[in-house]
Formats: sequence, structure tokens, C-alpha cells
Amino acid sequence: MKIIHCADIHLDSKMTSNLDKEKAKIRKGELVLTFKRMVEYAVSNCISAILICGDLFDSKVISAYARNAVLTSINENPGIDFFYIKGNHDSDGFIDSIRDIPENMHLFNESWTSYSLSKNGKIKLHGCELLGTDSAKQQASFAPNPMDINIVMLHGQVAETSIGEKTEIIDLRKFRNKGINYLALGHIHEYRTAVLDGEGKYCYSGCLEGRGFDECSSHGFVVLDIDEYTGVIKDDFIPFASRNLFTVYVDISGLNNSQEIISTIKDKLTQNPEIRSKDMIKIVLTGEVGVDCEKDIDFITQAVFDEYFFVKVCDESGIYIDYESYLLDESLKGEFVRLVKASNHSEEKKAEIIKLGLHVLSGGKAEE
Repeated sequence: MKIIHCADIHLDSKMTSNLDKEKAKIRKGELVLTFKRMVEYAVSNCISAILICGDLFDSKVISAYARNAVLTSINENPGIDFFYIKGNHDSDGFIDSIRDIPENMHLFNESWTSYSLSKNGKIKLHGCELLGTDSAKQQASFAPNPMDINIVMLHGQVAETSIGEKTEIIDLRKFRNKGINYLALGHIHEYRTAVLDGEGKYCYSGCLEGRGFDECSSHGFVVLDIDEYTGVIKDDFIPFASRNLFTVYVDISGLNNSQEIISTIKDKLTQNPEIRSKDMIKIVLTGEVGVDCEKDIDFITQAVFDEYFFVKVCDESGIYIDYESYLLDESLKGEFVRLVKASNHSEEKKAEIIKLGLHVLSGGKAEE
């Protein structure tokens, strides 16, 4: 049988940290549409169950269209079982708003709950919503039948230490050597997988869509293909995001003006075959430029912006000052640079003062 493991969908995220109101609305809608596309993928690929390992929604405030989209996907596909465990962003609001829980929607609570997934009863799914003060006891109490094919759903951060009262910490030591074949996790927003013990592995599916530039990895879900008789589980990560986010570092050392910087940025972006026009790009300028380099970040951003869904430019480049070229310069500029060089300011501060001073001495305004 085949199962989808997904998590951290964060429906109803505001999406306004980088985007304007119009594009934030588009991205907010795309989160819902990607969830629906995933369900359509499940139908087309004979998926029997979808495991939603927490943070289906982003907050307690749930829009009607997001709630209805999820319920419609569940109700219209009775051949797929949906298993939903709440994460730290979820609340009881979603479940409480449903008049009749669909028969193919299965929930968990603070006690360990188990479901049989296969006709022969050998594939078992277990889950528990971890609570703060009781989390350690909850985790330690888990005791599946090691003769079964055991899949476990949890939401939290894995660790190799005692968890105290932190709800989100999952102590891996409490789940080793218990016959777990696959530990399906939510909470980390990028795909990660590692060995749990000699018999199984744990895996974060990551989120379906990246929402900010701290989530630039590939996003999607995991498909498990389970042999009901041998217990062998094949797991494949399926990239599925409608848009990807990239942080691109561009060295502008030695460039003299905005046009040269724009050309260098465009060359860098076109060299990456993974970047598409519909993606979101964060460009970080690095290196050192001369103190007289003309660099207009707003103009540079606009020149690249129209070619992608979203672009932001962050200037982390430094200023290089060739003091030697001013040693014998008898002009006012030369005297000014020599005076600043002899001051007690830091090199970074000197560069800022010299840049502004040369700008003013060249006819510019101090407020620019």
C-alpha cells in the first residue's frame, strides 16, 4: 500500500513578511491549492492514506475557504483515509467547526491512538498529541507490538536528551528498539531523514510550500510504498511546491555602477537552471566595491523584479578604499580622505564617512 506523509502546510499564513497585499493574497491561496493538488496526486497514484503530521493551519483564526477546501478534499475522496494530528500552530477550532466528522478523517488526542491500515491488520499507525507537563510520560508509555509494521505520527523537534516540560521536544531515545519502522514527523520545514535504530528511520516531510527565505529548500511530501507481507518500506520525497524560494549570493567586487551590478545579477540567475520566472528570489550582494561606486539598490531591484514573481535585494557588500591613490592628491578630496584615514574611527566608519564626503564634494546632496 502507498501512503503520503505531509506536514506543516500552514494554511491561512499571512504571507506578508516579504510580499505586498496583492501577492500575499496569491501565495495564501496557493497554499490551499497545493494541498488540493496533493490530494489529486494521491487519487492518481493509488494512495490509500494521507498522514498530516501537524500544523495544517497557521493559527487559531481559520478562513472559511481554507476550512471548506480541506473538508471538500476529504469528503470527495472517501477511498483515501486522512489522519490528522495537531501541531503547535493548530487549535481545536478546525475540528470544532465541523458538524459531522467525515468517516475517512481520523484524529488523535493526548493518549496513544492506533489504527489498522492494511486488510491483514499488520500495518499499524500510531499517534499522540504531546502535552507540556505530561510529554515525557506520554512518550515513554508508547509500546507497540514489534511484530507489526509500525508507523508513528508525531509533531515536534527531535532530540537526544530529556525533554523536561517542553511539548515540542521528541526524545528519540524513548522510541528506539520498539519495533518502529517509520517515524513520520512534523515541525521542521525542510525534508530530513535519518536512522532511528536498526529497524527503522525517522523523517520530516517538510512543508508543502516555502513561505519565507528561511525556507529555501525543496518542498513537497513523502510517499511511502509498504509491502504488507515483508514490512519493507520504500520512501521517496516528491518535490511539489508551486513556487520555490532561492537566496542567491552575487559578488560585485570591482564593479563601478548599478548597470554593471544588474548585468552581473542577471548572469548569475540565468546560470542556475532551477530558477524559474515564477519563483521568489532573494539576492545578497557581497564583496567590496570602490568608494565611488554608484549603487542604487531600489533601481537594481526594479530592474530584476519584473522577471520573477518576487525579488528582494540585500546589500551586504563592503567598501574598498585605495588610500594610496589619495596620498599625493592635492585636491580637497585628497585632503579629506587623508584626514579621515588618520582619524580614530573604525575602518567601516571611515569608509562610510569617506563615501558620503566624496559624494558631497562631487556635487551631491548630503541627505541622498
